[in-house]
This record gives sequence, C-alpha cells and structure tokens, in this order.
Amino acid sequence: MLFNSSSITALTRLAWRNIWRHRRRTLLLVLVVAYATVATILFWGVQDGFTQSVQLGNARFLSAPALITTEQYFEDPDPEQGLPSLDFLAQVQSQPGVNAAAPRLEFPTLIRSAYTADAARARGVDPALEARVSSIPTTIATGRMLEKPGEVVLGQQLAERLDVRLGERVVLDTSALAGPQALGLQVVGLVKSGIAPVDRGTVLVHLQDARVLTGLQTATGVALDVTRGQEARIAEALQPVLPQSIRAYDLTKLLGGLSSAIGTKQSSTFFIGMIFSLFAALAVTSTVLVSVLERTRELGVMGAIGMNPPRLAAMVTLETVLATSIGWGVGLVLGYALNFWMSTQNVLGPVFASYGAAWEILGTGGEIYTAQSPLYALYAALTIVLAAFFSILIPARRVLALHPAEAMRTE
Repeated sequence: MLFNSSSITALTRLAWRNIWRHRRRTLLLVLVVAYATVATILFWGVQDGFTQSVQLGNARFLSAPALITTEQYFEDPDPEQGLPSLDFLAQVQSQPGVNAAAPRLEFPTLIRSAYTADAARARGVDPALEARVSSIPTTIATGRMLEKPGEVVLGQQLAERLDVRLGERVVLDTSALAGPQALGLQVVGLVKSGIAPVDRGTVLVHLQDARVLTGLQTATGVALDVTRGQEARIAEALQPVLPQSIRAYDLTKLLGGLSSAIGTKQSSTFFIGMIFSLFAALAVTSTVLVSVLERTRELGVMGAIGMNPPRLAAMVTLETVLATSIGWGVGLVLGYALNFWMSTQNVLGPVFASYGAAWEILGTGGEIYTAQSPLYALYAALTIVLAAFFSILIPARRVLALHPAEAMRTE
C-alpha cells in the first residue's frame, strides 16, 4: 500500500513543518484564502440581508413582520371572520422574540370627499402602538399621525384623487355587521412613502372608529414586531399559545407573490459567489506551482533518499490543504465578526440611500442589514476544495513527473 494511517500522519507532519519553513509563501497563501473567505461571507451576508431587508421593509409598509389572525380571515379578509377575542394578547407579548403587538381592524370602505369618491381598504389602529409594527407613521410628510377618534390619515396620492387637504373632512361608508354605516373624519396627515400601493391606498383610522363602523369589537388581526430575520421561526413558536383556528403568519406568507418576486434572483447569484472561491483557488494554485518550481532541487533530494513521487505529490497537496485551511479559519473569524457588526449597525442603508430616490421604492425604510448563516462557512470552504483539486491537477502532477537525478541538478 502506498498510504496507510501511519504514513498519512507522517506526511501531514512533514507538510505542516514545510509550510512554516517558507513563512512568506505560507503567509501569502493564508492572506489570499482569508480574503476570499471574508469576501464570500460578506457577499452572501449582504445578498441575503438585502433580500431580508426589502422583504421586511415592504412587510412593515403593507402588512407587518408577522400577523396573528384567524385562518378564515387570512383566506377571506372579511371583518366577520375577525378574531373572536383578544384574550391571548398578553401571553403573546410575553413570548421571546416578540417586541411589540398592535391590534388592527381592517375593512373595505368607500371614502367620499366633497368632490368625488374612491374605494379603499381602511385600517383601524391603536395610534400608541402602530409605529412599533409599521413604517407608515414615520412617512407622514404633511400633518401628523392620528391621535384620537374622529381623525384619518391618507396616502398622499389618494388625497390628491379625492382632492382633499389637511383639516378637511371625508366620509367613510362601509357595510357593517349591523348594516350600512357611515362616519365623517378629519384629515390630519398625508403619507408619502415613495411606495405606490401605500401612497395610493393608505387609510388609517382610530381603532375605536373602525369598531363603530364595522360592529366588530375585537380586531381582524394582531400585528407583531419580532426579531429581524426570525419571523418564520417566531411565528411557528407562537402557535402553541394561540387558540384553535388562530394562526401566526410570517412576512413571507403575508407578502405572498411579492416575497417570492423579491427572492427570485437569490439562487442565480450563487454563480457569482463561486467566482470568489474560484479565483482564490487559482491564486493558491499558482503560488503552490511557483513553490514547486523553486523547490525542485529540494524535492529531488527527498525523492533520492526514498520518498517516491506519489508521496511527494501527496505532501504538496497536503501543504496546500493545510495552508488554505488556516486562511479559511482566519477568514471565518474576520468575516463573521465584520458581518455581525453590519447585521447590528445600519452601515449599508446610508450607502444605498446615497444613490437617490430610486431606492425608496424598494421599501427598506433606509435600513439594510446583513444576514447571518452557518452556510456561509460552507460556501467559503469551496475555496479549499477547489485549491486541493487544482493542486492535484497541476503542481502535484508536476511532482509526479519529477526525476530525482535531474531535479538535484536544477539550480
């Protein structure tokens, strides 16, 4: 047998000593692989984080990071299918990962001004809680958030279609449990988010007014703010504390097709991520090849004293694997540390915002964070695999063809 456990152990020890005999060359290999590892981790962290930030941003404008409602209402959003009670609210708020909970009552309405009318979907909210689960209150460009019953906040484009201004009144007509209802409200704020569905369709009313209009004394759902990136896990963890037929839905289910559209390009970027590893592996291979050329005489001497070409080739491959493994380990520490910092600090938001108003339509609210995943370490490990493969194909094959007598005459 060319190799057994003892010979592999001996070769590994020899390869380990060799990489530290040439410290400058080893340091270069380590730096190349560490750089590729950091770049790979940050690439995927930014890629996944950007996708998550866009999804979360849109969820906070269009719905919520997570929403508790009945299965019937989720399938058929009619106030009659709303929550039978809110007795579970205190228990939900005490669950790990739940930062805030805000009852909502959504209903279809016809909104009338003195000049025209338009169909819309109104959202009854608790003004004290809504800003914690939604980004709409932070995008009121004119006026203020509603504070008490009798007030309404409209999307700016909707207000323009109705031809109403701050201080003027609109009437909301709806079909309630007790029959048709109407209520006059004063416009106190106009929303300008840059997101067309929000600016065209926002109608925020006080939760008490929504209950008067619909006849429903509870809510159609409870909007939740949960730990970023953990929406699906927390929604699933909440299920045991919820009554039967009531479920917690995460943002991917709430956004539906929009969530799928946001994430469609994620798989196609895997090829780009592989390029980092490919170029790093080629850089490692070229460095190893130069090392073999410089050590031709040394390798020839080792062959002359009894180390056959296959063992020499295996030693060169082991040197490559050991050096790239060190670089991979260093890169993991630096990459995950930097990625963690960027996942807690809004470093990328101002960078993307500097490109202009075009970024507003993405709905991130100016906040973009990186994501964290142990899979990034596996993606970065591809550099080691490719480097070992190329080392077998190029430098190791050259060692296999080495003739000790000729090698020892090499200057």
